Amino acid sequence: MTVTGSASVPTSQAVGKALLLVTAFGWGLNWTVLKFVLQDWPPLFARGTAGLLGALCLALLAMARGDSLAVPKGARAPLLVAASINVFAWMGFTALALNWLKVSEGALIAYSMPIWAMMLAWPLLGARPTRRSLVALGLSITGMVVLMGGPDFSAAKLPGVLFAFAAAVLFALGTVKARKPLAMPGPAVAAWQVALGCLPMVALSLMLEQPQITSLSTQGALGLVYMAVGPMALCYLTWFGALKRLPTAVAATSMLIVPVVGTLTAVPLLGETLGARELIAIVLTIGGVALALRREA
Repeated sequence: MTVTGSASVPTSQAVGKALLLVTAFGWGLNWTVLKFVLQDWPPLFARGTAGLLGALCLALLAMARGDSLAVPKGARAPLLVAASINVFAWMGFTALALNWLKVSEGALIAYSMPIWAMMLAWPLLGARPTRRSLVALGLSITGMVVLMGGPDFSAAKLPGVLFAFAAAVLFALGTVKARKPLAMPGPAVAAWQVALGCLPMVALSLMLEQPQITSLSTQGALGLVYMAVGPMALCYLTWFGALKRLPTAVAATSMLIVPVVGTLTAVPLLGETLGARELIAIVLTIGGVALALRREA
């Protein structure tokens, strides 16, 4: 009995790590694929439409599993807040940021969110940052300064930097303010969050961006399908599966692979450059975030 039990733990962890790799690659590649769709559709419409399609996939999956899509009365307000911060702000602002930034720039700034969660926990929860936390903050900020060019920073990139930074801070705020998970099945929660967060994006886009729906190319359509089925649906399931098998700190730290995948795939697919400046920025920024996450372990 002991041998069987001890063997099942490594097996479960191996499955969890495999699921994490699928999640990280799917979410990382999404940054590059989104750039393709943005060539045909404006950012809010592209991200919002993909999200609604992804929410439909998640809802169908939930029903196939026999899960209820009903939202308990006590979960409605938290669900709306989570959808606003974790989906509308995160997905919408990161999509807008790519109008001004390269994938490497947008992804690294956005995935600095654990740093800001750590800093927001001080005034909101009374969790004072340690010396290690301050070193982590310094490393990440230095990395982002290097990435943006330091003294040679182009003001043309400022809107993108602000959108990516706002996405990171708001997502971090949602993480800090979250008290407990909603009493709903994972796929149902994800379906509702994505749908409620993406519907306003599409509505705003129709009013402000006035997208030309028929302008979507074959390449853009394939990218849209990937965004809906991969990052929005499949990767949510692999993420939930990984969290069941691995410690949260391990899963969170592994997600630092996401901006690296986004940066590396953008080089052959989009022709973006990856020089010494980008490599130094990746090491500094991700090193800082990893140090902050290690504090939580």
